[in-house]
Amino acid sequence: MFLANLCQHTRYVLRSPIKSLEFARSMSVMVKSLKYAKHGEPAEVMEIVEDQLQQPKDNEVLVKVLAAPINPADINTIQGKYPVKPKFPAVGGNECVAEVVSVGKKVSKLSTGQHVIPFATGLGTWTSHAIFAEEQLMPVSSKIGLAEAATLTVNPCTAYRMLKDFVALSPDDCVIQNGANSAVGQAVHQLCKAWNIKSVGIVRDRPDIGPLKNYLKSLGATEVLTEEEIRSSPLFKEKHLPRPRLALNCVGGKSATEVSRHLADKGVMVTYGGMSREPVVASTAALIFKDIAFRGFWMTRWTKENFDSPQRTQMFNELCGMIEEGKFVAPVHEMVPFEQFKEAMAAALNFKGFTGKKFILDMQN
Repeated sequence: MFLANLCQHTRYVLRSPIKSLEFARSMSVMVKSLKYAKHGEPAEVMEIVEDQLQQPKDNEVLVKVLAAPINPADINTIQGKYPVKPKFPAVGGNECVAEVVSVGKKVSKLSTGQHVIPFATGLGTWTSHAIFAEEQLMPVSSKIGLAEAATLTVNPCTAYRMLKDFVALSPDDCVIQNGANSAVGQAVHQLCKAWNIKSVGIVRDRPDIGPLKNYLKSLGATEVLTEEEIRSSPLFKEKHLPRPRLALNCVGGKSATEVSRHLADKGVMVTYGGMSREPVVASTAALIFKDIAFRGFWMTRWTKENFDSPQRTQMFNELCGMIEEGKFVAPVHEMVPFEQFKEAMAAALNFKGFTGKKFILDMQN
């Protein structure tokens, strides 16, 4: 039961229903894509559209999509509430893992059978097949699980960058975060464990709080407290753990204010989400007497500004290495048929801060 309540951000992964690669030898490929021609609620504006793709030319690559997650930002994009505005008609989705089916004559770094993930954003990944430019794709090992590969470029990278870019953390430093059972939250705990950083997670109370706490600790959390518990916890006052130098906020409102209270002098709070839809309120005393800093982070902006940077290459290499070594796993998920995309998207919109496991739309059955 508790697995159904682990994640605050629901994610659904689509798998291509076409199994055979024999079509690679034909002149065109029949494609099924989830498209929308106007903004609105996903269940109302999204539909499965069939089309045909010709074989790739020059530096183009034809791929069969194996799995493609539905992120909250994808839903917001469809609704027209996200800064990214696609051209209509648009194929939904921003992440995936795919298999290379065939390549154009000028392609030199990718070959048939390789697994790849998008190296660029906004490609439209909720489709059975697609043609992308070679430079828009990055190869990944087939040893990496489909769920881990499909969800690699957003949540793990968000966690990685927030831990790396705002405070120079050292082993045994402490990080605190709300939304600790979200996809990003789970990634933060795993990275902190790998880097010997203490991590304290804050979650909403619920009937199955014990199993949830145990699960997050199994990922690497040093301590997990409810929003009520953190208000009176002696964890930092009695120096059981050092005061956090970094706080990560995806909730906002009172939760963010409470988390910021526990920061060390000159600590930094990074906001990357606003699930409560309430503003982040900074304490005057914290600003004056503790010199607390408040920052924001958007993974899409970072990717655009660091597209070909050594830092991005190093990040992917490290994350992929951790996955292959079994030190990093995907959020809890369940397979759901592709044809049930409307139900999946409705469920993605229905989380209430502490409900909603990750569903993966299984297209191979």
